[in-house]
Amino acid sequence: MVGNILITGGASGLGKATADAVAKAGGRPLVIDVDAPEDGVDHVLADVADRDRVEAAVRELAERAGGLDGVVTAAGIDRCGPLAEVPAAEWEQVIGVNLLGTASVVRAALPYLVRSAGRVVTCASTLGLRAVGDATAYCAAKSGVVGFTRALAAELAGQVGVTLLVPGGMRTRFFDDRDERYRPGPDARLNQPEDVAAAVVFALGQPPGCEVRELVVCPSTEPSWP
Repeated sequence: MVGNILITGGASGLGKATADAVAKAGGRPLVIDVDAPEDGVDHVLADVADRDRVEAAVRELAERAGGLDGVVTAAGIDRCGPLAEVPAAEWEQVIGVNLLGTASVVRAALPYLVRSAGRVVTCASTLGLRAVGDATAYCAAKSGVVGFTRALAAELAGQVGVTLLVPGGMRTRFFDDRDERYRPGPDARLNQPEDVAAAVVFALGQPPGCEVRELVVCPSTEPSWP
């Protein structure tokens, strides 16, 4: 049993698939999102880029549930385009949600996770390891998540389990608001978020003392890996 699992971005995409998988595994999903989950799962509305608000949301859900056994930071956004053409505020929002939001949530959850010897699964991307043009904000943010997570694993060794998830493209609404030139083509091979969520629950469910440090989960034809 995976226990009480806090999931950011849990109202849609990989976050929702993870919440569903946690519930199916006998755990209790606790969601933070800017949108309310449609299935009525326990949640608090918050933007993870708003540090004060998201820290309060973490504490509220943890106290409501009687503690946390794990955290999955699945919230993420993107703004595609050449650096000179993406408005600075939008570029910085990508960093705020993907990288700073990840750190804020983990920081707020740490007292509960140390108490339970729990686990953290952060969500990076194959584009955190291999960069492409017109994605400077996303690549910078996800590269930051990679470095943050590896350092966190070293820092918390023996106290809290830490797993870096590196997913490739998934069939979610993530690409819906992009310009057509930045959307996957009709023949693109994308993973189902449910399959990636199964890997997340696998990492969360490892026995004490055994950790999955890093997971790359991508379509077999993923163009940004290796």
